[in-house]
Amino acid sequence: MTAQRAFAEAIATITARIAGQPLDDSLQVFLNENFPPGGEAFDDLAELCRQGIDEGWLCDHEQGGIKFGRIIKAGPDTNGFSIDVVEMNDIRGPYHGHPNGEIDMIIPVSTGAEFDGQGQGWMVYEPESEHYPTVSAGKAIVLYLLPDGAIDFTRTAP
Repeated sequence: MTAQRAFAEAIATITARIAGQPLDDSLQVFLNENFPPGGEAFDDLAELCRQGIDEGWLCDHEQGGIKFGRIIKAGPDTNGFSIDVVEMNDIRGPYHGHPNGEIDMIIPVSTGAEFDGQGQGWMVYEPESEHYPTVSAGKAIVLYLLPDGAIDFTRTAP
């Protein structure tokens, strides 16, 4: 099996478990309990992200020091989620909003690296949330799931 196929299957396993759940704090707890860092599903997917970046099929675009790419569009194979991966190193990304919410899998590359103040694990943003995505204390990979692929870069920062 190719790494890309293994990646798609790993994502489908996770999205099948969370499809239809509200994007809120309880989903964040569910993900961290059911797909925790150090667990097989999390660690295998993290390794596939690193491999994909090394091989060039993930994060195949770069702008402003941020590597990024949408690897899978929202559809039935991912239970309605799109899958994007970014690699950031001590940088703040562009302000944007999440019309339907956002689920982030945080994979530190540098020891102690954090995404929006959180280290390795899962973070969930509720629908209509907004932020500057920020990686601090080193380099991190962030895989993010967007319901229906919805993201809004036209919002104005407060």
